[in-house]
Amino acid sequence: MKNTGTGFRRFGVLAVTAALAAALSGCSGPDATAPSAVRAQGAAGTQAARIGVADCREVKCIALTFDAGPSEHSARLLDILKEKQVPATFFLLGERHIEKYPELVRRMADEGHEVASHTWDHKILTELSPERIREELRRPSEEIERLTGRRPTLMRPPQGRTNDTVHEISRELGLSEVLWSVTAKDYATTDPALITRRVLAQSSRDGIILLHDIYDGTVPAVPGIIDALKERGFVFVTVPHLLAPGKAEPGEVYR
Repeated sequence: MKNTGTGFRRFGVLAVTAALAAALSGCSGPDATAPSAVRAQGAAGTQAARIGVADCREVKCIALTFDAGPSEHSARLLDILKEKQVPATFFLLGERHIEKYPELVRRMADEGHEVASHTWDHKILTELSPERIREELRRPSEEIERLTGRRPTLMRPPQGRTNDTVHEISRELGLSEVLWSVTAKDYATTDPALITRRVLAQSSRDGIILLHDIYDGTVPAVPGIIDALKERGFVFVTVPHLLAPGKAEPGEVYR
């Protein structure tokens, strides 16, 4: 897996940096719905019932999300999340990741994490034909369903790049698009302390934190991020939980 991580790092330097402005904003320009707006839409039919372990209408929720795994670091990350009793949302790559670590995909689902799609091969969807977009989204969904028994309902477009064609095909395939509001740019550093500082500086209520469990510095930063945000009163939830009692709709974009 070291070779895969190296290749992805090379991609990060050449491609992610080229689209840095889009990546930092979380998208290349689409309208995105905030979690609070989704909760409000769903609140009318929900009385005072609690939503899982926390009601994000009443408490300060935040979501940890991890892109581009599984990798050789993911087992350690799952150990940390289990110890800290923190759920996360994993946006998984198919080729060389789901294919290589099927047991980790199953473990993510078995331990209560949300398992979602980050496409098959990290192609920039806005640069592809509709047929290739459909293939990039269909294949990981099928593999995740085969391994976990549950088809993903969420996907994250590589570099946050999306457009009307991606929305239409996502709607056809039953996928909602999830961007982010917090980025540590962990593709550009191996320093866990720096990653931690960047996350803490940007985190606020309803935040969606983007991290990558494929990079060497990221997983070591996670315990400190969790402890510091818990001290600030945050409750960690998955992305679907962050939206509850509302629900993500296929073809829509959330951040």
